Amino acid sequence: MTNTKMLNTLWREWLQPVALIAAVMLPFRSAIADWNVVPTGSMNPTIVEGDRIFINKLAYDLKIPFTTVHLAQWSDPQRGEIVVFYAPDDGRRLVKRVIGLPGDVLELRDERLYINGAVLSYAPLPGDGTATVVARELLGEHPHTVQIQPERRAMRSFGPVTVPQGNYFMMGDNRDNSRDSRYFGVVPRDQIVGRALAVVASLDPQRYYLPRTDRFFKPLP
Repeated sequence: MTNTKMLNTLWREWLQPVALIAAVMLPFRSAIADWNVVPTGSMNPTIVEGDRIFINKLAYDLKIPFTTVHLAQWSDPQRGEIVVFYAPDDGRRLVKRVIGLPGDVLELRDERLYINGAVLSYAPLPGDGTATVVARELLGEHPHTVQIQPERRAMRSFGPVTVPQGNYFMMGDNRDNSRDSRYFGVVPRDQIVGRALAVVASLDPQRYYLPRTDRFFKPLP
């Protein structure tokens, strides 16, 4: 077989199908739906290290693939939803919870959030025998668990601050171990990628990446 025939066969039987799949899947993942591997514990205990989370990129709008340019918009992030976005300081893709909406006045006093002057409802939960404290926080329609680590140095109070129009204030559920809007500021609306809906799979990095089947297909609160 000549080199030309070999190249034609390689293109027709291998490279062309791969190129076609890439031409379909890459824009799909960019604009419609994607998954995100979570490498850190900033959203513990809701999302843990090694989780693979499903992101609905059509939850709020439609963007041109591979850009943040909006073609259409039909909704906005709501308080308490978990979203994926690009950090305004270094452009890293992060997963956090929406705490403040445009126009909200936010304040954190000794780990307790105040929104527009009203403190959120908190209920203590049983601990795991360590210094970590967990509590149920009611944020909009999304009750969820937050984690406090008193032994860590962290920003436990701030504000009051007003969220500018067109921006959102994000925080991690692992309040004392999260780089979020307390440190890099508010997030512009056009930098929000989509909404995180569920854990689709989870691999435990502390146990040779064995699957944690109890976390598969787990909805996110």
